[in-house]
Amino acid sequence: MSRPLSVLVRAGIVGATAALVLAGPSVADPNNVNPIPGLNGEPRGLPVLPGDTQAVFQVTGMDSPNKTQQVNVLGTDLGVMWDDGAGTLLTAFGDSAGLGFPNILAGSAWAWSSNVVFFSHTKDPSQGIIFDGSVSNPLPSPKIPGIEISLIPTAGIAVGGVQYMSMMSVKEWGDHGKWTTNFSTLASSGDGGRTWVQLPTTRRANVDGHERFQQNAFVKNAGYVYRYGTPAGRANPGFISRVREAEIANLDAYEYWDGRGWKANDAKAAAPIVEGVAELSVQWNDHLRKFVMLTTDPFNSVVLRTADSPEGPWSPARVLVEAASLPTAYAPMIFPYQTGSDLYFMLTVHRQYNVLLMRTPL
Repeated sequence: MSRPLSVLVRAGIVGATAALVLAGPSVADPNNVNPIPGLNGEPRGLPVLPGDTQAVFQVTGMDSPNKTQQVNVLGTDLGVMWDDGAGTLLTAFGDSAGLGFPNILAGSAWAWSSNVVFFSHTKDPSQGIIFDGSVSNPLPSPKIPGIEISLIPTAGIAVGGVQYMSMMSVKEWGDHGKWTTNFSTLASSGDGGRTWVQLPTTRRANVDGHERFQQNAFVKNAGYVYRYGTPAGRANPGFISRVREAEIANLDAYEYWDGRGWKANDAKAAAPIVEGVAELSVQWNDHLRKFVMLTTDPFNSVVLRTADSPEGPWSPARVLVEAASLPTAYAPMIFPYQTGSDLYFMLTVHRQYNVLLMRTPL
C-alpha cells in the first residue's frame, strides 16, 4: 500500500464508520454498508457453513490476501468473471466503497466507484484467486439519485478478441431487493479490459420487452452468445435471447425464446425459462455435461439448476447455501474455468460488503 492511501485508511476509517452509525439505516442499497473488519459486526475470518458448500477464500477487502484496499476498494460486490480469450481471468465488481470525497447526494460516508476490473492468471482456485492488476472505475457514473446512481456490470464475455460487459444503469435504489434502471447496455474494450467505452446503440431501455434484460448473464454455445436476462432487482422471472457471436453488438440481430422456439428481434416475445431468480451466472460444465445456472431464490438461498440446452428446461433448484446460514449473501458468480467435480463461485455478503470464493461438490 502506498503511504498516502495508508494514511487515509488509518485516518478515515473511524470517521467514516461513525458517520455511518450516525446516519442510521436507510433503504436497502449499496451505500448503506460498512466494509471495515472488526467494526461492521461480522465475525472475522471465513464463515463455516453447514453442508457441503464452503467458503475457501476472502477475495476482496482488508482481510483479503489481495489487499484490495491498496487500490481503494475497501468493500465491493458481484465478481463477474470471464476469460479474455488469451488466458487472463477478468473479474468485474460493482459498487465499490473507498475513502475520499463522500457521496453526499446518496447519503453515504464512502467515496464510491461504480465498477472496477481486476486481472488474474489463476486457473486452479483451490488456494484462492490472486489478482495481479486492476483498473479502477473504467466506466464512471454521475452517482446522482433519480438520474443515475450507478452503472454496474452484470456479465462479461470475450468475442473475437474484444471484451464486452453488460452494464445496468441504476436510476434509484428502492426497497430491499428492488431498484429501478434506466437501461442496460454493452460496453467494450479492445485492449484486454484496460479501457472501456459504452456502446449506446446496444442500450435496452426499461420498456418494450427490454425490461426483461436489465441484468444479464452470458454463455457461448455453437457459434451463438446466449444472453440471459431478468428485470431489475431480485425474485423475478428469467428470460433468454441469443445472437451470432459476430453480431453481439447488433441489438436487431437478437432472437428471443418464446417457450417453443426462437423469435427474431422481438423482446416482447420472450417467455420465462425460470421463476423467482436474482443475479444470474451460467456456464457449461464438463463434469455434469450440462449447463449450470447459479442464482438466489426468493428466500435468498443460493441455488443451482441444470439443463441440457441453454434455454432449458431447467431442473428444480438445488439449495447450495441456506439463507439462514449466511444472511445477506447474494450474486453467486461462477469461476469460468473447469474445475472437475467441484464448482467454484464468488458470493457477496452484504453485511461485510465483500466477496468470498465458495466451493461446492457437483
